[in-house]
Amino acid sequence: MKTLPQSYHVAIEASIQASKVLMEFYKGKIDTRFKKDGSPVTLADLASSKVLIEALDKTNIPIVGEESYKEDFQTRKKWDLNWCVDPLDGTKEFIKQNDEFGICIALIQNNKPIFGVIASPTEQKVIFGGIGLGVHISSFSGFSNNENWERVESKSKVNSPLIVIGSRSFSNNEYEKLVDELHQKYDEVSYFQKGSALKFFDLALNKADIYPRFAPTMEWDIAAGHAILNELGGEVLNIETGQPLVYNKENLVNPFFIAKTKAMKSN
Repeated sequence: MKTLPQSYHVAIEASIQASKVLMEFYKGKIDTRFKKDGSPVTLADLASSKVLIEALDKTNIPIVGEESYKEDFQTRKKWDLNWCVDPLDGTKEFIKQNDEFGICIALIQNNKPIFGVIASPTEQKVIFGGIGLGVHISSFSGFSNNENWERVESKSKVNSPLIVIGSRSFSNNEYEKLVDELHQKYDEVSYFQKGSALKFFDLALNKADIYPRFAPTMEWDIAAGHAILNELGGEVLNIETGQPLVYNKENLVNPFFIAKTKAMKSN
């Protein structure tokens, strides 16, 4: 594989260090607070954010993050590059202590995700990939030696039965309608739920074929998984327009979307 740029190494190492911080909080009583929009936040979110921001600041690339200061759009729209960071994706799952949470870091160039990192603190694994670099998965302990990195390859065929993965926190009529449509097209359809961006682990590793989302998400929830899936030949599309999601928008909320593997995309 090509050598990873130094800034990518910084991002991956930061995700590993922040994961260790999250696990220290995860072992004890979780102090939960609520933001103005009603979403939960914990001291773990803030501590992880601090680790990530301090590391990524050294790359001299601006940052858009869930728990960090966000520049106004008049400033942001002039950026060619920016990091998009979620220091604790799946805060609700973290609070429930069901292990389904992660750290997401993406590099955005001209509104498109070109590199992504998703770390799973409980599994002690990190998946990362970007344009022309392939996608790899590594244990936290083995990351320093790239001989320990396992290259991820796409399958040419969808799973049988077809596997639909969805969020634990959200389900609605539109979601059920899509599942019904898939049942009409495929002989068998299996459906399961998982919290956070770890769903992109399953898509990347061919353990799921399609992830539809008919509920609000933010750019930092999806950008890393989008970059990884793109490099594997998959796609993340706006349900209304059929076009790929874009980033560093004035409104950082994502439209509803469908993420597909390479096999599902061509099916």
